[in-house]
Amino acid sequence: MTRNLTEHTEGKATFKIGNAFYRPGTQVVRDLGVLAATIYKSKIGHLRVIDAMSGCGVRSLRYSLESQADWIWVNEGNPELNPILQQNLAGAIASHKATLTHLDANQVFFECYNRRDYYDFIDVDCFGSPTPYLDTSLWALKLGGLLYLTSTDGRKLTGHASESSLGIYGAYPRNHPAAQEQGLRVVIGKLQQQAIAKGLGIEPIFSLFTGQTYRLMVRLVKTQPLTLQNYGFLGYCHHCGNYQTVSWRQLGRVVCAYDQKSLTLSGPLWLGLLHNQSWLRQMQGLAQKWHWSKRVQLLSLMEAEADFPPYFYTLAEIGRRGRLDIPKRDHLIQALRDRGYFACATHITPGAIKTNADIHTCIAVALNSVHCTKKC
Repeated sequence: MTRNLTEHTEGKATFKIGNAFYRPGTQVVRDLGVLAATIYKSKIGHLRVIDAMSGCGVRSLRYSLESQADWIWVNEGNPELNPILQQNLAGAIASHKATLTHLDANQVFFECYNRRDYYDFIDVDCFGSPTPYLDTSLWALKLGGLLYLTSTDGRKLTGHASESSLGIYGAYPRNHPAAQEQGLRVVIGKLQQQAIAKGLGIEPIFSLFTGQTYRLMVRLVKTQPLTLQNYGFLGYCHHCGNYQTVSWRQLGRVVCAYDQKSLTLSGPLWLGLLHNQSWLRQMQGLAQKWHWSKRVQLLSLMEAEADFPPYFYTLAEIGRRGRLDIPKRDHLIQALRDRGYFACATHITPGAIKTNADIHTCIAVALNSVHCTKKC
């Protein structure tokens, strides 16, 4: 088997990949994890990490070197990666700041629970659905601690395999233009259920979609009840393109508020905030201090979109339904703001906007902008 023994550098970490999986393009995911872990340590004063599926160990290295973790449990289910992990993490292991095991991730979490040895920060970078680890990872997490989850289960989360999603997530997502945001909300909703079953709750710190991967960071809290406002259904009208949230009490009598057509419902899913703005502001400050300008821009965008309805409108959809050229995003956002609406871009896709205006207003504003441009 081919071994990649070229040295790579990411952040402060220098490492080799060997036969482990490593994707340079997802550095943004690791950068945000390092920022959040560092902020956590600055708040609490200590940081104990479980890297449950470590791969080549780059995340563990960065938590150690950049977030100044006091202790890291590095776990990788494939024992064949032991040599490369031993090499990459030699410094942390020698200084008694890390231990290396080759166990099933759930076994790690159960051992923590059995010993009542709870961790501050758990990173679960799994392939496919994170559902097998949602319940068990919470068993190993300290109250107030951070859980960082991965999902690469895009087809199920975006409504291309709804029956499979029903079995895995207990939700029936449908396909529509804002389906990527829906994917984040389905996973949050499932995790929220798991936490509540333990008498606890979760609070989203940030929710990230990178184009292929869904990444969620949540904080375990004493309580976060599911309400009719934060947990329910998303309705989409295929006839006019409008969205609306639907509560459990409305089921069975749901129609589009605009044209009274039947809505296509997705859910149940999380309808609350995707991000914690206070945490994002602190992460921005740290990223600025470290001169991570691209991360500052991303975090600023995420902060701006946090307090918006749980969907977005794509510019292509607005153009198609309004029978006009695709409007320029920034011009449309400003035009909506000029009319008293809230509007911003979304990190999920550059070709969309989040707004509290309905799609008919967006189309009317876009059309008016086109007419004004022609007159000018």
